[in-house]
Amino acid sequence: MDMTFGDSELAFQQEVRDFIAANLTPDMKRAESLNASVFSEPETGVPWQRALNAKGWGAPGWPVEYGGTGWTPAQRWIFETECAHAGVPSPTPMGVKMVGPVIIGFGSPEQKNYFLPRILSCEDYWCQGYSEPGSGSDLSSLKTRAVRDGDEYVINGTKIWTTHAHNANMMFALVRTSDEPRQQDGISFVLIDMKSPGITIRPILTIGGDHEVNQVFFDDVRIPASNLVGEEGKGWTYGKYLLEFERGSGIASAKLRKALHRTAAFAESEATGRAIEDPDIAIRMSEAEVDIDALEMTELRVLSALQNGQNPGAVSSILKLRTSEIYQAVSRLGVDVIGTDGLYVEPTRPLHRLNAPPAIPEDELAVMPTHLNGRAYTIFGGTSEIQRDIISKLVLGL
Repeated sequence: MDMTFGDSELAFQQEVRDFIAANLTPDMKRAESLNASVFSEPETGVPWQRALNAKGWGAPGWPVEYGGTGWTPAQRWIFETECAHAGVPSPTPMGVKMVGPVIIGFGSPEQKNYFLPRILSCEDYWCQGYSEPGSGSDLSSLKTRAVRDGDEYVINGTKIWTTHAHNANMMFALVRTSDEPRQQDGISFVLIDMKSPGITIRPILTIGGDHEVNQVFFDDVRIPASNLVGEEGKGWTYGKYLLEFERGSGIASAKLRKALHRTAAFAESEATGRAIEDPDIAIRMSEAEVDIDALEMTELRVLSALQNGQNPGAVSSILKLRTSEIYQAVSRLGVDVIGTDGLYVEPTRPLHRLNAPPAIPEDELAVMPTHLNGRAYTIFGGTSEIQRDIISKLVLGL
């Protein structure tokens, strides 16, 4: 898409490029190119987040008084696009883009003063405790319970599909604090120290071979009552607010475009037999390009709303739905283009720790794992079916 910038935007674009050149190491760039997971491993994501924080760019979406950048939508778009083009790491969004806005919006002054600086500096690495066995799309049926005991809550239950729980020292979680006729009214939002006694983490390997998700068990885990965010019984409201930011606060189009262009480069090479000359491949490439253009325009609209202090609202479901579908379409194209190279299995994880030449070109290593892990994109963060339901009710009024 052609974006025309003025002198101030061009100067900012150059500042971003200079920052990336000074802080993106070859090891970071290689690790990100071989990353098949939702976001980067802490060994690359954390140093990048800390570099951003040192520059004052750690939380572009936050209000300035809490460490935000105060960027215009154009600056935000430039930053995200330049980062995507350069192939920078994707730090975990759990802190900056998810629990951070909830603490800013509903947390106590003490919570803001303590947790927000630690989120920016990555002193705290967060995971999300939402889904449970039997409570995924129907999240309001969750059963993990927190019982008030003096100045503490005692938590029992389990959470599943908990991304990077094995790396995290903090979790934000939805828990049941009371039984109400309307299930949502008995849910609260709490912050849990992952080093608390009684927490057990069991790894789950994805079909792509990566360890990114887990099941977490709570057996009489005690947390301070001061770790309740907002009011007891209002967690469902805070959780929905957080999901709007999870689904609608990023610029996915830039990374999707980079992935598509990378796939096009594979398709145009002799190594893949000039797959681009296959009419089906060429048509699917064009369709994906058009879809990314449309997604980008919607993202720009949401950025403008965020800049004016609005939360993303129901349009975040459109972004979540289309981003997931386009991601899967592009990853399927990648597998079709590399052909039989997709049959190669590399068990080393994460892939950037591989220190011996693989049997296929290294830049193809992540294509199949990315495709396999990407099957979850239309499930996590709210299934596509749920997003369509939200869109039909809140956008179309059906």
